[in-house]
Amino acid sequence: MSDFRAIPSIDQLRQRPSIEALESRFGRSAVVEALRVGTAAVRESIVKGDATGTQAGSVAERIESLAAARLGEQFAPSLRPVINATGVIVHTNLGRAPLSESALARVVAVARGYSTLEYDAARGERGRRDMHAGALLCRLTGAEAAAVVNNNAAATLLVLAALASGREVIVSRGELVEIGGGFRVPDVMKQSGATLREVGTTNKTRAADYAAAISDRTALILRVHPSNFRMEGFTERPALAELVALGRRFEVPVAEDLGSGHLRQPHPKGRVSDAAEVRATGGTPDEGQAFRPAASASLANEPSVEDSVAAGVDVCCFSGDKLLGGPQSGLIVGRRPIVETLRRHPLMRALRADKMTYAALEATLAEYAAGRATITVPVQRMLTVTAREIRVRAEAVMSAVGRLDSWRAEIVAGASAVGGGSAPGVELPTWLIAVERDGMTPDALEERLRGLTPPVIVRIEHDRVLLDLRTVFPDQDQQLLGLLNEV
Repeated sequence: MSDFRAIPSIDQLRQRPSIEALESRFGRSAVVEALRVGTAAVRESIVKGDATGTQAGSVAERIESLAAARLGEQFAPSLRPVINATGVIVHTNLGRAPLSESALARVVAVARGYSTLEYDAARGERGRRDMHAGALLCRLTGAEAAAVVNNNAAATLLVLAALASGREVIVSRGELVEIGGGFRVPDVMKQSGATLREVGTTNKTRAADYAAAISDRTALILRVHPSNFRMEGFTERPALAELVALGRRFEVPVAEDLGSGHLRQPHPKGRVSDAAEVRATGGTPDEGQAFRPAASASLANEPSVEDSVAAGVDVCCFSGDKLLGGPQSGLIVGRRPIVETLRRHPLMRALRADKMTYAALEATLAEYAAGRATITVPVQRMLTVTAREIRVRAEAVMSAVGRLDSWRAEIVAGASAVGGGSAPGVELPTWLIAVERDGMTPDALEERLRGLTPPVIVRIEHDRVLLDLRTVFPDQDQQLLGLLNEV
């Protein structure tokens, strides 16, 4: 019974400076609850015969420790930063595109106070949210008008609901794809109220197939870019210009779901891409190593938004957070009457973007308009950085890892991936750091790295843990070394 008398009351515990600090951080209610749970745990251990630390001070410390651990666990954010060492640039599971410094600064500036989200400062009256980013999108794509919603699936849904609800949409069987998370294009179409009219076969669809399916119930011809897979071999697909000509002939609008959001950007002055180096030399950017075929390291075959607009599509939608490298958003560009129809649709309010999305998007688009995107937008920078540049960093990190106790590291040739359902099959030549630690299997090491703060996400190939610095920011190299040392 004397052991129980050593347990201080909740009020006594709350007078401890360390508990007062917890209350200022987590609030009184949460701390009191945690102290009660900690007290109950200590009381239960005493009942079970654990008499260690039953002096009043020791008991208080035990309760405080239990309470602090519980509070830290309860209040720990589930959304945390990680170091992405996988080499997958647009990693859907890791948040897709990291934002540029200008986008981050713009978000902070807009989010910390009030803004002109729906206010026309020139006229002193209510304005329109959907006009933000429109001028830059039109400038970059050549479109007449533009609108923004919260992601590209929402953009596709809005286009179909506003232009084809209750009527038919013609689409090739080879384009009825499934995107991330198990969402399928036919399911999205069904939710819009449009009726799917499939034409062609899985591997071959011709313009004549579309023409044969057009009737008085046809509202739209939809072209879907297969951005998350590649079909090769005995295949055929009409050019976009053919579909546009067909649409004009039958007075049926043509819409394109372009997905990846590729905007053409020149390389920074003086920089030569790895693909160009390999084509020019017939070998690899670095002597004595073998790389994947150079053709796989080019985005030249990825369709651009500018090309689609120039081809004459009536409306085109794409992602703002894939190859574009901005915030999650669905971007819609096209002819003004079509876009205005979308803006007036009731779904527009449900799918609209918020002020932080607009802030980050406008800042990202401004980098493209200024010709700086390949340097300042992280996704573009990762896409264009050369294998030689990566190797310089990899050698420095490898050397430092080799000096850590029980660690071994070597550099091996490999390939990075674009990811995010963009540019399927495209592999970017890179140099990887293969790391080992005494007494740990690759799986155990990978799990341990995931458990760090922040987690280090790697990949395992051929029973080796690999770090790809293409997706690690240069200013994270020293932090990465520190985290490895923690292991």
